[in-house]
Amino acid sequence: MSSEEAKVVVPRNFRLLEELERGEKGIGDGTVSYGMDDADDIYMQSWTGTILGPHNTAYEGKIFQLKLFCGKEYPESPPSVKFQTRINMACVNPETGVVEPSLFPMLTNWRREYTMEDILVKLKKEMMTSHNRKLAQPPEGNCFFIGLCTEEARADPKGPAKCCVM
Repeated sequence: MSSEEAKVVVPRNFRLLEELERGEKGIGDGTVSYGMDDADDIYMQSWTGTILGPHNTAYEGKIFQLKLFCGKEYPESPPSVKFQTRINMACVNPETGVVEPSLFPMLTNWRREYTMEDILVKLKKEMMTSHNRKLAQPPEGNCFFIGLCTEEARADPKGPAKCCVM
């Protein structure tokens, strides 16, 4: 039996439960975090990620919110990743906030062992690259849900305020 055949494939939901546990424990340096959007989502598809802007970059002092969507093919296929906080970054569509797989090699060259945490850490590292670190950023308080970041929405704990840098 080859080492390839001997490899155990962890089922999708067990894998996502492992990721949830890791995200809830806050393992790592604390500059990225993630968790499920809805504890009642039995398919564990919709997740929220947070990246603290790295020091000595145009992102410093900002908190970036992202949505990660793990389809039924995850982890064989990467999740879709979308910034909810407006950001100017080479691999992010400036109109939609979607992380473009063609511009973010980790998604293009996805491997089953990659995790949502790996994506967030890699995006944070991408913020520190020479072509991103000095890019002018949109004003704070802007998000990709144009018109939804009102005072009323910010007061709603389940509302779109999660998308706004405050």
